[in-house]
Amino acid sequence: MDKICEELYKIGIVPVIAIDDAKDAEPLAQALINGGLPAAEVTFRTAAAEEAIRIISQKFPEMIVGAGTVLNAEQADRAKAAGAKFIVSPGFNRSNVEYIQSIGVPVVPGTATPGEVEQAIELGLDCVKFFPAEQNGGIAKIKAMAAPYTKMHFMPTGGVNKNNLNDYLGFNKVFCCGGSWMVKKELISAGKFDEIEAMTRDAVNAMLGFTMKHVGINETDAAAAEKTAEMFGLFGFDKKVGNSSVFAGSVVEVMKSQGRGTHGHIAIGTNNVDRAVYHLGKQGVKFDESSFSFDADNHLKVAYLAEEFGGFAVHLVKN
Repeated sequence: MDKICEELYKIGIVPVIAIDDAKDAEPLAQALINGGLPAAEVTFRTAAAEEAIRIISQKFPEMIVGAGTVLNAEQADRAKAAGAKFIVSPGFNRSNVEYIQSIGVPVVPGTATPGEVEQAIELGLDCVKFFPAEQNGGIAKIKAMAAPYTKMHFMPTGGVNKNNLNDYLGFNKVFCCGGSWMVKKELISAGKFDEIEAMTRDAVNAMLGFTMKHVGINETDAAAAEKTAEMFGLFGFDKKVGNSSVFAGSVVEVMKSQGRGTHGHIAIGTNNVDRAVYHLGKQGVKFDESSFSFDADNHLKVAYLAEEFGGFAVHLVKN
């Protein structure tokens, strides 16, 4: 993936915006950033799109703002001049894609069939839009289409919402989702930016899906660890002895020696460790990068926070 798509992967959700009045662009972008989504696809369905992109790109250079529904070279030129960092089209128009590539802007064209995916591959792309997602078979069709195209990644858009978001993002060939449920036109027109911010934050929380996985307790040696673990048998937690620790059920881990943390550690589950590290990092959370562990696809599977919580180290693991 190119750098823009890698950044969108970490963000996870790209709000798809149809804006009628450019004056709303600045407070809308601020609401999205405050809510945790520093990205937007501003669609060229309205006359205000070009100016909205210009305002957002100038006022919020940290925001990944792109232009959507770009259908021809003239719109592509305007989008680039306004500051769009990527361009999205609803369908696959080869000449349009080639032109956007020629002006040096990352392009994510729409696809719905294997034939369109193959055309994208021929043009050197490894990220495409899947649109309209729900009407075209949803995640089941993406999984079927992705099988022979092992290096292609998809951005489903159209019918994606809070309830089905993680059905899509749970598939490793989906690099992000486009959605408009938190940026509905009526909310923008009514100036309800506090509501948009709250819905954006809710979307991020739903995407990350934080859960409590287990608590780790530091003990001095193997015998002490087994003894402590056995105490939790009072609650029906079966003891399971491992190499470095003893589990009591699945929620208590007793270390056989001093592990991370003064007293032990707390494991927090998340749907995607990469995205959790990104979003928490945007809130100022620091991580101990020496603790990072990666899977075969080079995605994070374990990451410890730098700061202890009440004497406990805290780490993220995949749900």
